[in-house]
Amino acid sequence: MRGILLIPVKDLSNAKQRLGAAFDQQRRTELAEAMLRDVLIAASAVRSRIDVALVTGDGRARQMAADFDFLVIEDTRNESETAAIEMATAWSEAQGYDTTVVIPGDIPLIRSDELDRVLDAAPDEGMVIVPAYDRRGSNGILRRPASIIPLRFGNDSFLPHCEAMRRTGKPLIILECEGMGLDIDNPHELELLLAREGNTHAQRLLRSWKPASQPQAVPATSG
Repeated sequence: MRGILLIPVKDLSNAKQRLGAAFDQQRRTELAEAMLRDVLIAASAVRSRIDVALVTGDGRARQMAADFDFLVIEDTRNESETAAIEMATAWSEAQGYDTTVVIPGDIPLIRSDELDRVLDAAPDEGMVIVPAYDRRGSNGILRRPASIIPLRFGNDSFLPHCEAMRRTGKPLIILECEGMGLDIDNPHELELLLAREGNTHAQRLLRSWKPASQPQAVPATSG
């Protein structure tokens, strides 16, 4: 296998808009950077098995990639995770990679042994997918060959990805991974992250902000 792990990162200075009820933009950016660092630490532990690249046009993300000596696939359009991975997949194939693994930058509880599980489960041809904890999103996808199906990310990508893979007739392997399964997009997921055991950069940051990390209640309106 000649594989590459792709981590798409959009503009960190404008990250995590759906957490606006809990934090201002400065804190959302700090949290996004902390989560990304947790992901990069896990990825660095498997670099003997797979190359690692950030797909980004963000200057801070490029610096973090350099800190870990990871590749950067320049995303000049900064449109969406879907568009970034489509571009990065084409780049990967042009470079001779036969396998891609895609993970988001907002899964701070990811462990390197979970990435090993994904790599170990890889079929000769097919896909391994790690669903989000609510089985709506796709928090890890290994494809071999690299473009066996196109990826379409969003709130409900897991089932469409599974269905697209089943239509190919090639093996589809679903892996449940507790750490990888928790992505942080909405205020209630902050509490899920705080409730889990661990001492990640993101968890330490949130604990340092308590009680400010509690999502703000929205006053009821009459009428």
